[in-house]
Amino acid sequence: MTSSTKASLQVMEAKYRRSRRLNLALGVIAAFLGVVVAAQSLPGQSPTSASAPSKSASSERSEEATGDPVFVRRDADDPMAIGEVDAPVVLTQWTDLRCPYCAVFSRDALPTLIKEYVDTGKVRVEFHDVAFFGEQSEDAAVAARAAAKQGKFMEFVTTVYDAAPERGHPKLPRETLIAFAKKAGVPDIDRYTADLDDPKLRAAAQESTRSAQQLGVNSVPFFVAGTTALSGAQPLGTFREFLDTALTQAK
Repeated sequence: MTSSTKASLQVMEAKYRRSRRLNLALGVIAAFLGVVVAAQSLPGQSPTSASAPSKSASSERSEEATGDPVFVRRDADDPMAIGEVDAPVVLTQWTDLRCPYCAVFSRDALPTLIKEYVDTGKVRVEFHDVAFFGEQSEDAAVAARAAAKQGKFMEFVTTVYDAAPERGHPKLPRETLIAFAKKAGVPDIDRYTADLDDPKLRAAAQESTRSAQQLGVNSVPFFVAGTTALSGAQPLGTFREFLDTALTQAK
């Protein structure tokens, strides 16, 4: 065997191992979230949490796909995340800007969680947008991404949720989204308005929804921290216990 042929085989073997690890990781995560979602109650009601997958699956994951789940980004330049990139725990949240329970979480629990866990370097929060409540949900996801391009993702999302009605899904037509962007302090509204028609932003929002569905996420808000999932706008104490458990497991 020549040296060049041997080198080619080594490259192919390395690619195969990486592909196999990724496929195993995706399979375990999909099974994990599928079990969690199948057992969960409606968002905003009693908490639903689940342990890691079965022992054999967990062992397979630890051997073949160590580190964070594939949906965890840990990108220092991520405009749809808050907190230290190397925080011990990443809290992943799937959210829809027309979801009333997402608004409740944003108003009632998130500010305290940011103060106690994010600002102290313990937890990083990464947001995944989904469009579960129609075309305006997708439009709102694009609008949030447009705000993110100008560094105002959290401000925009918070503004939308602060204005959400107590019940039902808010109406979010284009003019309302632009008004929210102005209120959130997006600096260049002309650029923002143009970005609402950016096909790349819409494709990214659509892909985010597809990815969530493939993982088994079918209601929002939905959270994963470490090897545990939580559904709904639960009381603050439930989220504290949820994150404390993940932090303990991360040590």
